[in-house]
Amino acid sequence: MVVALLTLGDPERLSGGYLYHRRMAEAAPRHGARIVFLSFPESSFVLSTASGPALLRRARAGGTRVLLLDSIAAPLAAPSLGLRRPPLPVAAILHQPPGGVDLRPALARLRAPVDRLAYRHARVLLATSELLADQLAARGVPPERVRVVPPGRDVAAVPAVGATDLRDGRRASFLCVANWLEHKGILELLEAFARLPPEAGVLHLAGDEGVAPAYASRVTDRLARPDLAGRVVRHGPLSAEAVATLYASVDVFVLPALHETYGTVWGEAMAFGLPVVGWRAGNLPHLVDDRREGLMAPPGDVDALAQALLELALNEELRQRLGRAALKRALARPTWDETAAAFFGAIRAVL
Repeated sequence: MVVALLTLGDPERLSGGYLYHRRMAEAAPRHGARIVFLSFPESSFVLSTASGPALLRRARAGGTRVLLLDSIAAPLAAPSLGLRRPPLPVAAILHQPPGGVDLRPALARLRAPVDRLAYRHARVLLATSELLADQLAARGVPPERVRVVPPGRDVAAVPAVGATDLRDGRRASFLCVANWLEHKGILELLEAFARLPPEAGVLHLAGDEGVAPAYASRVTDRLARPDLAGRVVRHGPLSAEAVATLYASVDVFVLPALHETYGTVWGEAMAFGLPVVGWRAGNLPHLVDDRREGLMAPPGDVDALAQALLELALNEELRQRLGRAALKRALARPTWDETAAAFFGAIRAVL
């Protein structure tokens, strides 16, 4: 069974959604399938959208049985898949609700109906979290069209070679793994961390710093201020192995993201026995209970976020207790093998 995945740009991009796709592609042969990546170019909207018919022709020429639409490419695929019945059965893999998560509210409202048009002929919508399934239901999508297939829990289960102490002589080490996008809350994290006494901890940032240049400029300016001097380490984009080494080397994971529909990195950190910190928003309340596996602050409350970080910096017993509970909860989630079985079962059902 050949599955053509219609996505955007480089499939090797470092993000939770693209990692999900690569894990499914790796698992495909065990399920009698093969995933072929067909990408819309990252160009202007008009030029990218115009490539839709050519991508469909490539899919048909390659013996594709099912077209699988990635939600990040939905607005580009809408004219080809929504305005007329597609030449092949269609399924969709949703990592974000119609309208996306990175746009301003007004633009998201404009994009949402275009996304829904792209999904018009999809026989199943694969949602990567219960939160996303609830959001689809709230937008009027019939529940029978939706199948929840979350990421596997062993996403970062690679040998953590070279794990070491990254505290740099301070009380605790903190890690944030996120590309520099506004909804990830990097600026709010820096504001909160700056309110901690210098001896409390060191913050490690891993992720692509160039995906949103204007936002990255603001983050860079904030890092340059004296109150963060020598307290934040920038690692940039890293391989899965290098990220795993960071997980194994720090004390706490923090990501104050507002709109994560799953939050793969929260699950990764928990699988390494790390307590997690973030806003009480997005999918985090579905992954942890406050003060059981991590600490949550009211969305946007930088003072509360700073207090959570300080509490974990000063209380090693609390860090260890939350970390043990986080690992236990992570191990109760599906493995990638179980995710792949559900994923390919749902796709075969469209045939």
